[in-house]
Amino acid sequence: MASEAKYDGKAAQAVDQEASPGPPEYDSAVVQDENTYAFDDSRKLGVTSTVFIILNKMIGTGIFSTPSGIFAATGSVGVCLFLWIIGGILTFAGLSVFLEFGLAIPRSGGEKNYLERVYRRPKYVATCVLAAQMLLLGFSSGNSLAFGRYVLYASGSTAPDGWAARGIAIACVTFAVGLHATLPKWGIRLFNVLGVFKVIILLFIVFSGFAALAGHRRVENPRNFDNAFRLEKGEGYGGGGAYAYSTALLRIIYSYKGWENANYVLGEIKNPRKTLALAAPLAVGGTTILYVLANVAYFAAIPKEELAGSEVIVAGVFFKNVFGDSAGARSLPAFVALSNLGNVLAVSFAHSRLNQEFAKEGLLPWSRFWASNKPFNAPATALFLHWLITVIVLVAPPAGPAYNFITDLYTYPGAWINGFVVAGLIYLHYSKREQWESPWHTYLPISILYLLANMFLALVPFIPPDGDWNAEGYPYYVFPVVGVGVLLLGVFYWACWYKIWPHIGKYKIVSERHFDPAGVEHVRYVKQYTHGAAVDHDQPEGSARRRK
Repeated sequence: MASEAKYDGKAAQAVDQEASPGPPEYDSAVVQDENTYAFDDSRKLGVTSTVFIILNKMIGTGIFSTPSGIFAATGSVGVCLFLWIIGGILTFAGLSVFLEFGLAIPRSGGEKNYLERVYRRPKYVATCVLAAQMLLLGFSSGNSLAFGRYVLYASGSTAPDGWAARGIAIACVTFAVGLHATLPKWGIRLFNVLGVFKVIILLFIVFSGFAALAGHRRVENPRNFDNAFRLEKGEGYGGGGAYAYSTALLRIIYSYKGWENANYVLGEIKNPRKTLALAAPLAVGGTTILYVLANVAYFAAIPKEELAGSEVIVAGVFFKNVFGDSAGARSLPAFVALSNLGNVLAVSFAHSRLNQEFAKEGLLPWSRFWASNKPFNAPATALFLHWLITVIVLVAPPAGPAYNFITDLYTYPGAWINGFVVAGLIYLHYSKREQWESPWHTYLPISILYLLANMFLALVPFIPPDGDWNAEGYPYYVFPVVGVGVLLLGVFYWACWYKIWPHIGKYKIVSERHFDPAGVEHVRYVKQYTHGAAVDHDQPEGSARRRK
């Protein structure tokens, strides 16, 4: 990787007018006692667990389900493989950016901390926009739906994205959330085990692909590698133009998503600087190699038209073409379903912590409720919020193909967020007054590459495709419009939370920031009343008091 680690023993600290050695005092402000909601060391993640939490989110439904839609969009075997390699390169670029931020600001929250560090004007607007994206679009719906489809396929059913698959998907996410809420240690242990398991499944597909290339398959040679870079237009694939390439790359980015997963739970990682710098590149590098080889395997055994039409269950079609349609061969998709379950466990673990982080800081309505660790010392209410959004997204689309829409909607707003994150890092590097330092340094060409890629992914989906505008079963502009709409909803919430409601309630929102002896920054948003004082029951739990 083109970035280098520079361990000089100093953690970067935000240079902010609001930062101070201790908690600042505000006249007539209602604040909360400090409550970090910390976990003891026995519950923290080491290198192995950190690798697996990244693997569990990266190796989920994507590599077992998206290759069909990617080929359908491009119509070229060679271009598909090239895009997967580009996806790996962009993932390493993004990893470098996030490592620099994460090792400089080693606490849970991921992009939230990074945007807050850079975009301090208008106050808190970046935080509210990210909160809207993470809360409303940080769901496990695509992974859960793929779990349901593979369970049905393993049972012999070839039913499409219908209510049966969605019912199984709801059961899947309910199990994952329930386990994390009641038996948090067992939740971590299970996604560690499934992390090993899904790597084995992916390796099995890779080696089965080598066998298929050697002629060991139950179908005729699809000859997909003849004139591999030829752009074709056939039944269900090719001819989509720039829009198709942008959606193909979005689905590849979806398959790689998870490399940033550990940044969401830095507060629960042992020695995060050392652990993350080792675990993240190890997980991402290994996954990139496996992804490219898995796609070679699919093309070695599945004819083009069948691949384009296989939708979510592309790995199931691969197993059928290589091993036949016996009961034993049909059981293989069940193992892919277990892999998807591991992904749902990892996503729900990470996103619930991010939801709790927003609540701990008093950003959400009824923050005391959403920030609670009761009754099992786990973020049960934040997990419930993740479950609720996931179920709504599962049942909202009409019956029919929903997987591509869900994954596109999940991935698209991230292009905007990541674009602003990397633009902010470029600004920090070249603004002397910011005095930015980090144990990790990302070189400018890497940052520019990542910025341009996210601009492409954010803007091109608005360009009409060359073919049918409703080829996926819904208008092409639905997911980018909804994605941008959610981000703008964050701006609207900011206007209400920071401007309108304080004006009505005769108070203003201020942030209380200080660094503890370990150098970790703590932030809470509190209400400073201009006339009289009242207890702010929306703050995280702890004894409220009036600061005079």
